[in-house]
Amino acid sequence: MNENIHSWDPFVLLLIDVQKDFMTEEVDRDFPGYSANVKKLLKFCRKEGIDIVHLRASFQADRSDWMVRYHFLERIPCIEGAPGAAVLPCADDVNDEKVIIKQTFDGFQNPQLQEYLTAGNKQYLLVAGLVTSVCVLLTAASAAQQGYLVSLVEDCCADKAEAHKHTLARYPFIFDRTLVDEIHGRRAQWLEDLEKVRCI
Repeated sequence: MNENIHSWDPFVLLLIDVQKDFMTEEVDRDFPGYSANVKKLLKFCRKEGIDIVHLRASFQADRSDWMVRYHFLERIPCIEGAPGAAVLPCADDVNDEKVIIKQTFDGFQNPQLQEYLTAGNKQYLLVAGLVTSVCVLLTAASAAQQGYLVSLVEDCCADKAEAHKHTLARYPFIFDRTLVDEIHGRRAQWLEDLEKVRCI
């Protein structure tokens, strides 16, 4: 294989919508270790030199950038400047980590994400965040369709418990699954997978 087995160069973490509006009381109750796991994930990525992209939802109160369906619902999460748009303390960006704002479920609808990944020659995406069955899934699905290999860091994703469980089980053709404590041990296999993709 071309990469050194200790290299994380082709990898990037996408941390999606870890914001107060998405951490409902129900989700917080069902995933009590969530914040600690996200902290552990970010600490690991920073220590290992894995690039981190923070994707965050933000909408204007005047509805000018709302997705169409939300005009009928008459409300949308993460209004700019409102308390619910705030990032959870476990997920703050540091230094020069990339932050990309989105007004869609799928982070790839903002071309900045694709541009950043292409410029960095990123090929394997670790995906985590809120919520599993919506923005996490739809961003992962978009990535897979564009030729990236994807692993969901499942203990760093959360949702209503049944939706979370269903999403993880239903889409093995879109993403691999891992736990934050397994990431280091999975690197060699993931690099081999990338090598196989290049030979297709």
